[in-house]
Amino acid sequence: MSKAKEVVTDSGFFILGSSLYAIAVNVFSIPADIAPGGATGCSVLLHHLFRLPVGMGILLINLPLFLLSAKRLGKEFLIKTIFATVLMSGIIDLTALFLPAYQGNRLLAALYGGVLSGVGLALVLLRGATTGGSDIAAKLLVQRFPALRVAPVILAIDAVIILVSSVVYRNIDSSLYACLMIFTATTTMDRLLYNADTGKLVYVITRKGDAIAQAVLQQLQRGCTILPARGAYSGKDQQVLLCVTRKNEIWRLKRLVKQLDETAFVTVSEAGQVLGEGFLPLT
Repeated sequence: MSKAKEVVTDSGFFILGSSLYAIAVNVFSIPADIAPGGATGCSVLLHHLFRLPVGMGILLINLPLFLLSAKRLGKEFLIKTIFATVLMSGIIDLTALFLPAYQGNRLLAALYGGVLSGVGLALVLLRGATTGGSDIAAKLLVQRFPALRVAPVILAIDAVIILVSSVVYRNIDSSLYACLMIFTATTTMDRLLYNADTGKLVYVITRKGDAIAQAVLQQLQRGCTILPARGAYSGKDQQVLLCVTRKNEIWRLKRLVKQLDETAFVTVSEAGQVLGEGFLPLT
């Protein structure tokens, strides 16, 4: 992919993701008094207390983080993150001028806000950036204190913001709905980021590896890797086929193996992420 095409693609993903995130914040989060953690959660609380525009608040919170991380995080990652954060902040404040506020059930606001924000953030993450906030803060803390881990630090930051929101809004329900919104957003992001490139990892221990491999190649259009092996109990030479398939293809693979070698031993496990030909591109 050429540099110009990559920039255009990144921009398209960032604009779409920022727009969806802006809808989540302006239509659902702010009207329902839900502070969804991170820099956005802090900005929503500042907006409630001082009427500070949410997008501007996000920029003010992220500015010192960008300065602190300028030499510690990768140049490309930092540039993309700054661009995505500035773009998202601008779109949030711009759309706040005309987007209607949802005045219905707060539970629905938390759910729909979580889904929209999860999709929006996933589109940004897919292009190798973040929207700053607790992500960068956690990475900086982990670099300063190596014993820490990023995920628990982000969780701790969000937990503090959620607890503060119950004080600011004087309503414990706001914290509970914020937890639901964060959970929904995180689940949505995981589905979009990782479910699309998951699969099944299959090991087939057999004496007819060549025949099974050819059948898999011809009928499933999937590649195999043949490894030499020897049975520990029998001492006989065998072959181990290593094959990665989609989840909906696993039954066809097992049927092929049974047709060609009923004595084969098959192990099926989850492949958390599969990159390469036939799946998502290696990026």
